[in-house]
Amino acid sequence: MAQIIIYSRKSHLDGNKKSISDTLHECVFECLALPADKRFHRFIGLEEDDFIHPEDRSNRYTIIEISMFSGRSTETKKELIKMIFKRFNDKLGITPKDVEITIYESPQENWGIRGMPGDELMLSYTVNK
Repeated sequence: MAQIIIYSRKSHLDGNKKSISDTLHECVFECLALPADKRFHRFIGLEEDDFIHPEDRSNRYTIIEISMFSGRSTETKKELIKMIFKRFNDKLGITPKDVEITIYESPQENWGIRGMPGDELMLSYTVNK
């Protein structure tokens, strides 16, 4: 399970949400082996005066927060981060300097999904990788 929140300027996100979502989903599908139909993305478009950041970031500056079940190895998480940087640069033209990623992990029992605690779900994928 992974929930992703994408923050950026509204002017940047408008017209780019699908390509950003597709690129992120490719990464979690490949790296975390999540099912293709499990896409949970939320976009937070901010007005310029609501998004204060260092001057060395461009108007495409994007913050990505990934919430997921705990259990993946450090290597898997690093692979995911590196993959996102590379694909954002190659596919979207958003340089690594303009992307920041934070992964938040919590135990499955701390999630409530489809009316039950997450640790009681029958998953179609492996979390420990």
